[in-house]
Amino acid sequence: MDINQTEEQQVETIKRLWGEYGNSIIAGLTIGFAGFIGFNYYQDNKYENEIATSEAYQSVVELIAEDSTEAFRQQGDKFITEHADSNYAVLTALALAKDAVTHKDWSKAESYLSTAIEKSSDEGLKGIATLRKARIQLQQDKAALALETLATPLSEAFKASAEETKGDAYLAQDKKELARNAYQAAITASGDAATPALQMKLDDLAENISLVN
Repeated sequence: MDINQTEEQQVETIKRLWGEYGNSIIAGLTIGFAGFIGFNYYQDNKYENEIATSEAYQSVVELIAEDSTEAFRQQGDKFITEHADSNYAVLTALALAKDAVTHKDWSKAESYLSTAIEKSSDEGLKGIATLRKARIQLQQDKAALALETLATPLSEAFKASAEETKGDAYLAQDKKELARNAYQAAITASGDAATPALQMKLDDLAENISLVN
C-alpha cells in the first residue's frame, strides 16, 4: 500500500481488497483454526489412549504379582489382541513367554517371542525377543532354526550375545570351526566385557579341534 495515500484512499483500498479477498481470508482463518482444534483434539485423544493402554497393561502385570497364572495368560492374550500396535503388547508377549519358559512350555514361549518380534518397532525389544527365541529353539534341539532366527540383523548392542548363541548352535550341529569363529566374534564384540564362560567355550573348543587334528 502506497504510504503517500490519504487516509480516505487507504480506507477505500482496504474496502476494495476486502471485497475481493475477504471470503478467502475468512476461509483460510476458519481452516487454520479448525486444523488447530483438530490437532489438539488428536493430541489429547492420543494421550488419553496411551494412558488407557498403560493402565490396562498394569492390570495385566498385577496378575503376575498375584500369582494368577491362568488369569494372566487369558488377560495377556486378550491385551495383545486389543493393543496390537502398542509396545505394551510386545512387553506382554515377552512376559507371557517368560511364564511359558517357567512351565517348560517351549513351543508356547517360542510363539509369544515370535509375536514380540513381529509387533515390535523398538530395536531393543526386538533384539531381546530374537535372542530369547533362538535360545529356546536351541533348548528344543532346533539349531538350524536358531541360526535362521539369528540371521535377522540386530543392533550392534546385541552382536556379542548373538554371536555366542550362533556358536552354541553351530556346536550343536558339530560344526566346530564355525562355532569357534562365532565365539571369537563374540569375544571381539564384547571387548573388555567378555565373560570367563565365553572365553572358556572358545578355549575348550580350540583344544578339541587341536586334538582332532
